Amino acid sequence: MRIGNEQSLAQSRPLTGTQKRGNVPSPDYTDFHFNTKTAPAMSDEKYKTAIIEQAKKDQAAGKFQSDSAGFRNLVKSYVSAVSPDRKSIISEGLKAIYKNIRQEPKTFNLLDYMFGSVKYSREANDVSYAEFYDSNGEMVASYSNGRWISYGTKAENARESELWGIYNQAWNSAAKASQGAANGSSAASIDIKG
Repeated sequence: MRIGNEQSLAQSRPLTGTQKRGNVPSPDYTDFHFNTKTAPAMSDEKYKTAIIEQAKKDQAAGKFQSDSAGFRNLVKSYVSAVSPDRKSIISEGLKAIYKNIRQEPKTFNLLDYMFGSVKYSREANDVSYAEFYDSNGEMVASYSNGRWISYGTKAENARESELWGIYNQAWNSAAKASQGAANGSSAASIDIKG
């Protein structure tokens, strides 16, 4: 975790929940882009079937990917199964920041930032910047001037790409089948290989 307190003229509204630690409001874990570890809602085979069915439904409704609430819900559920426990990482990180009363030097050099030797810097209870890392050393979130940003891990990115592949193939097959049916073709079947 790397924490800093750079004074900034920019003002932003927090995109967060209602709980706070110090001046830092908690992230909104229900947000589409802010995943935290959850148990899988179904098996991977059932997810694949649900993704294919959602793609067919979306194609028929003229929607694609994030235009569809069903797609967004599937992505959140499917990816969260491999997500780090961002909620605990952030909660424990903020707890450590506010528990520690040690003052860090106010002047840092570029090497301190590059090699992570700066742990945090704060004035009183004001934190304007923080980075949070999982046990693999991957940055999973940052907080800057009232805004939270979630960063996908390698596992999350791979799982999301897998979902997109299944969805896109099923959506394209449904579009071809629909187009074939509209053109009077009797071979309007959907074949998804997996």
